[in-house]
Parts: sequence; C-alpha cells; structure tokens
Amino acid sequence: MSVSDTRLAQITERLAELEARLGSGTLEGPAFVAASRDYAELEPVARAAAQVRTMRGELAELSASTDPDPEMRALADEEIARIKAELPEAEHALAIAMLPRDSADSRPAMLEIRAGTGGDEAALFAADLYRMYERFAAEQGWRVEMVSANANELGGFKEVVANVAGTGVFARLKYESGVHRVQRVPVTESGGRIHTSAATVAVLPEPDEVDVQIEPGDIKIDIYRASGAGGQHVNTTDSAVRLTHLPTGLVVIQQDQRSQHKNKDKAMQVLRTRLYDLRRAEAHGAEAEARKAMVGSGDRSERIRTYNFPQGRVTDHRINLTLHRLPEILEGPGLGELIDALTAEDQVKRLAALDT
Repeated sequence: MSVSDTRLAQITERLAELEARLGSGTLEGPAFVAASRDYAELEPVARAAAQVRTMRGELAELSASTDPDPEMRALADEEIARIKAELPEAEHALAIAMLPRDSADSRPAMLEIRAGTGGDEAALFAADLYRMYERFAAEQGWRVEMVSANANELGGFKEVVANVAGTGVFARLKYESGVHRVQRVPVTESGGRIHTSAATVAVLPEPDEVDVQIEPGDIKIDIYRASGAGGQHVNTTDSAVRLTHLPTGLVVIQQDQRSQHKNKDKAMQVLRTRLYDLRRAEAHGAEAEARKAMVGSGDRSERIRTYNFPQGRVTDHRINLTLHRLPEILEGPGLGELIDALTAEDQVKRLAALDT
C-alpha cells in the first residue's frame, strides 16, 4: 500500500492542527479528552509519514543533481542506493501505522480464565496462566485487580476473573482468547504419565459506562448467602449477588466481596463488559469472519496454544510458531514474543486485504 505525497502532507497538517487546538487552552472536558486521544493515535502515524517524506525528498533531490564532479556524483549515487534500499521498510512501517485501529485497542480489559478438561490439573493450569498474565502485566506497567475467583483445595482456579488496566491492554492481550492446552505430568500423578488438560481464556475490552447503558428494568437482582470454600465471612451474611440481564439472558454471579454493595458493583462491571463484547461481536461479525485467516477468530472453542512441559516448548497453532522457552513464557517476559508474532501476522493479513 503506497501512500501518496498529498496524503503524507495531510497527515502532517492534521497533527499540527491538533497540536494547536490542544495548546490553545480553549478545549475542556470531553472535547480535550477526545482531541488528546486523536493526537495520541495520530502522532506515531505522523512520525512515520515524516520519515517517508524526508527520504522521498532526499531521493528526488539527489536524483535531480547534475553535479559534474565524478567524486560528488559517486557519493550521490551511493546515497541514492542507500535510500532506495531503506525506503520500502519505512513505507511498510507507515502502512502498518495507518491500518484502521480497533476502537477498543486502547481500553483496559477483563481477563477470564476457566479450567476445562482435566479436573484438578486443569485448575492448576488455569492458575499458572493467571500468574503468567500477572507477571506479563507487571512488566508492561499494567495493574491487575482480581474480580472473582473460584479456587480448589490444591491452589488452582476453577474460574478466575480480573481487570487489567493500563496503556494498550486490549490491543496486546486480545489474541490470548481461546483454548490453551497443557501437556505435563500432574503433581497428583504417581505413575509419571503425561496428561493433557486445558483452560479457556477470554479477554474482553472494558467499556465506559456511557458505552453501555443498562436500564434498571432490564435487570433481575437476586441476593443470597455466599457459598463455597473457606473464609470466616462465608455463609454469615446475605451478600452474594446474582444479576440476570433479561433481554439477553446473561447471568453474572459475584460473591467474593464481604458487602452486598461491592458485590453488586463488581457484578455490574462484569455484566457491562460482557454486554459490550456481545454488541461488538454483533456489529463486527462479517468483518471478523473475513479476517479469521491465520490469527484465528479468538473463539473460545478454538485451541490456540499448547504448553508442552516434557519438551519445554510452547506452540501457537494459529501461526505455527514454536518456542523452546516454556519457563520464560510462563514467567511473563517470553509471552511478549508470541504476542508480537501474532500482531505482526494480523497486520500482514490486513495489509493484504487492503491491497485486494
């Protein structure tokens, strides 16, 4: 996708216009927030555009030179060759920067991990995945807050839900949705046999309250006594909350907090996120179908990755990438390489779609 010089100039002018508006002191409230967001999104595009404009300008100037000095001509030819070699990469970087962005990319996300097939071993694996994302988030400077958890006696999670807040959270974590499979000898296995277990991961962008309006009459609220493992406050007060969204049938149960009010707030947060995800899926159904390709749909029923402990490897099946660095990936830092590869594959597919 080649970007015209006219379009490059328009990008530069638009950034200068935004800079002037932000520096004028006339913008307040939502208008200032919107302009700041537009500037943050446009600035890397403008930076890439400026580099391409500079390189094209230098190339045109050098090519038009008629200096009779053979030595100067030789230097000019050498510089022309260098720019011609580097310009395609700069133009590719600009094309990537200009790709349409998912409006949810800059949002925080709700991370949901559920144990699948494999019983206690699947729950332990779900806990491993949760710790992996916690460590990765810490490395990115994000904040993770657990919303709810259903733990087993071995320290695993049958289900765990958390908020992840920070810069570009959903953009980085959205490729993690799907079925994650583990192959290893469980701690409960005395015969040394390798078992295969699974856990599902869902990463949902979190909406602002203005994005999803929930009418009071659309919700049925049930209050009951919390149940489950452990804790001196369990089964002592009617604090657990179950919300049913009548138009969609979505049900959210929250009982981790001691107060009914806090449980209701957490449940509303989860409900709002799931409704937002449902509406996004409905709105982008056709587009998502067209872009499945190698990166996949992100559907929770789709097996996306295998963690093989005996061989110390992790394989992402969507892009056929295998890394023999399982410990580093589970510790958090190595996960970035997988996410970078998935992001790059998605960008290649989207660029190809624009050219057809």
